[in-house]
Amino acid sequence: MHCALYDAERCRSCQWLPLPYTTQLEQKQSQLHALLAQQPVKTWLPPVTSPQEKFRNKAKMVVSGSVERPLLGLLHRDGTPVDLTGCPLYPDTFEAIFTQLKPFIARAGLTPYHVVRRRGELKFILLTESAASGELMLRFVLRSKTKLDALRRALPWLQQQLPQLRVISVNIQPVAMAILEGDEEIILTDHQALPEQLNDVPLWIRPQSFFQTNPQVAAALYATARRWVSALSVTSMWDLFCGVGGFGLHCATPDMRLTGIEISAEAIACARRAADQMGLQHVSFAALDSTAFATGEGAVADLVLVNPPRRGIGAELCRWLSEMAPPWILYSSCNASTMASDIALLTDYAIEKVQLFDMFPHTAHSEVLTLLKRIQC
Repeated sequence: MHCALYDAERCRSCQWLPLPYTTQLEQKQSQLHALLAQQPVKTWLPPVTSPQEKFRNKAKMVVSGSVERPLLGLLHRDGTPVDLTGCPLYPDTFEAIFTQLKPFIARAGLTPYHVVRRRGELKFILLTESAASGELMLRFVLRSKTKLDALRRALPWLQQQLPQLRVISVNIQPVAMAILEGDEEIILTDHQALPEQLNDVPLWIRPQSFFQTNPQVAAALYATARRWVSALSVTSMWDLFCGVGGFGLHCATPDMRLTGIEISAEAIACARRAADQMGLQHVSFAALDSTAFATGEGAVADLVLVNPPRRGIGAELCRWLSEMAPPWILYSSCNASTMASDIALLTDYAIEKVQLFDMFPHTAHSEVLTLLKRIQC
């Protein structure tokens, strides 16, 4: 993949871009082997590859410049703005959307926020596209509600230009620090969630719910988890750190008892809606802390799936899993280092199989799926 911004040293987010893609995969796989060197692995499966460009379904754009000539992208390390509207990681549809957003910012009088001067209102624009329908979710991150009424008045023009906009919201982020979003979300459309579908499973994305940025590789990840779980004939499953329910909803069968736990109430609302749409009768989702939920229970499912943030599941949850001894643990990780540290604590489990999913090409990051089996004493 060629990127003029990388060549000009304006953006170095894709740190591995100079490496051939085959070399990137080899290095990621080698690093994973090294991290699990002390843990015997029964089966190593080949990496799942990604398209090398146009694979992202979302953009997080810093807004800078002036209200008449806004610039969407990032701030260079020297503080100068960089236009990312032509980033080759975005689908072709995004550039035309950004073209319409620039005059809208002027129409609504949304003065870009200046980090040093701490003046202005519009901090970020967050755009998500449904791979299934092509519909969009657009979020404006503002410093305050000062320009909220002006934004509302200007919206009909934008909706006419971009009829694929399904969900539009404003997030209020008053903190001067580099924090992407605040707690308050104001929905400006009748629709509050963006429909998505991966494989044959309907999924929903609300403004403050996490969703994978690479839908093609995410679909392969979920399909693989489903295939592995179906081969085990389990009748009950916990999906901890479940997000919008992607793993659990793929693995659930009509007779399986599925419990999904996620701290985000927005994500849980999405998971419940998808479960209802699928007609699943033995499924429950709750907005709780996953570790607190698990360690407070006196029983455990046949299989516990964990998909934690980069910090991993931690010693407390590892200790509880060791004590409760579910027959199977399925661990999905976006940080193989913390996953390896967690697995090292699960001394009563053996690694049945491991597979790397290249969710983040041109970077050192990847997703890893690992199946652990309880060792029979």
